[in-house]
Amino acid sequence: MFRLFILVAALVVANTSSAGQVVYPAKGQSPEQQKQDEAACYLWAVDNSGYDPASPPSAPPATVQSSQSSRPTGARARGALRGAAIGEIADGDTGDAALAGAAMAGSRQRRQRRQADQQAQAAAAQQQQGVMAKQQAGQGAFNKARAACLEGRGYTVK
Repeated sequence: MFRLFILVAALVVANTSSAGQVVYPAKGQSPEQQKQDEAACYLWAVDNSGYDPASPPSAPPATVQSSQSSRPTGARARGALRGAAIGEIADGDTGDAALAGAAMAGSRQRRQRRQADQQAQAAAAQQQQGVMAKQQAGQGAFNKARAACLEGRGYTVK
C-alpha cells in the first residue's frame, strides 16, 4: 500500500515538475506503461541527481532587517560635547558649536547605518543568487537523469 502511495505521488510530481520535457513512447508503449515508467524514472532521477523538484531547497528570506537598531546610541550627545569643547577653546560660543557637533554626529551615524544596510542587502542578494543557481543546477541534473532513464526504456525525450 505504501509503495502504491509513493508511485502515485511520484506520478503526480513527475507530470508537474517535468513540464519542460516532452516524452514520446517510441516503441508503442501504452499510456499506463508510460505512466509507470515515468514514475519509476522520476524516483531514479531523484536518487541519482540528489535533487527532488517536489521539494527544492528553500530560499533565504527576501527581506533584510536593519543591521543596527534605531535606538539612541549617544552619538549626538557626544558630538554636542565635542562641539561645545571646541567652541569653548576657539571663541567661547559653546551653544552654536554644540548644535553643530550634534548635527555632524547625527549625520555620520545615519550615513554609517545606510552603508551597513546596503552591505546587508547586497549580501542577502548574493546569497539568494547562490540558492537560485543551486536550484537550477539541481533541476538540470534531475532532467538529464530522468531523460536518460526514459530513453533507456524506449522513449524519446525532448
